[in-house]
Amino acid sequence: MVRFLIGIGISLLSAAFGLLVASWVLPDFHLEWGGFLIAVIVFTVAQAILSPWIFNLARKYASAVLGGIGLVSTFVALLVASLFPNGIVIDGIVTWILATLVIWIITALGAWLLPLWWLKERREDRKA
Repeated sequence: MVRFLIGIGISLLSAAFGLLVASWVLPDFHLEWGGFLIAVIVFTVAQAILSPWIFNLARKYASAVLGGIGLVSTFVALLVASLFPNGIVIDGIVTWILATLVIWIITALGAWLLPLWWLKERREDRKA
């Protein structure tokens, strides 16, 4: 149960940071502060639900695209999150593509690095 909650926390943190970075570096990516929390939650839930589903579809019908599953699920999760009012507004196809790349890279790095950091902190706490 603890691992599950830690995984949720890591997903929420990396999604929040990814959305913030995309809003800072992409001029046509607008993140409304009033809907930021909703956007992060919707994006995280959508990605958690869509990733395995898209993976299974690709494995069954298009195995050549399995490497891009993270990108596809990030794009679809962004699309779903942008449907909610007062959250994310993305203008232009180039911004959609760049936002997908930026958020995918940050969430992938977060999912990889945050557990390592957290485990290191716990190990140091146990030694003390």
